[in-house]
Order: sequence, then C-alpha cells, then structure tokens
Amino acid sequence: MSKLNRLAINDEGFIFDPETGNSFTVNGTGLFILKLIKDGKNVEEIIETLTQEFEVDREEAMRDVTDFIEQLRLFGLVEPEEYND
Repeated sequence: MSKLNRLAINDEGFIFDPETGNSFTVNGTGLFILKLIKDGKNVEEIIETLTQEFEVDREEAMRDVTDFIEQLRLFGLVEPEEYND
C-alpha cells in the first residue's frame, strides 16, 4: 500500500501522484473507499463501513469495492496481490 501513501488527495476527489505526475479524479464513494484503504482497512471492513455510511446492501457495496480496487490495480496504485478476495 506504499504507493497509495504517496498520493496527494483533496476533499473534492482530485488525486495527484507526485512520483509519476499522473492525476485522477474519483467520485464521493471512490474517495471514501480510498481513504479507508489508506487507513489500513481490509475489504470486509470497507464493505461494512459502506453499508452503514451509504445505506447500500452488501452486494452493491462488495461490487463497488471490488470494481474500485480493480481500477486502482489498473492504474498501478495497488499491487496485484493486494486486496485479493
């Protein structure tokens, strides 16, 4: 998760990677998930927190988390072996 720790993240969802110069934007849910990941939460904890915070069912939360982590992998921000189900 060290790659995530280098990111500069603002409250509007703008993310800047100073090492690569890449920037990204995420919606409110993505920002929420990213902050939980940076706080060291595992997938189960993130799903549980999403169901409580956003009043979504477990299936939808699991799908959102899985999709978001896959996007992080594609951008090279988490290693392939991190956050495997």
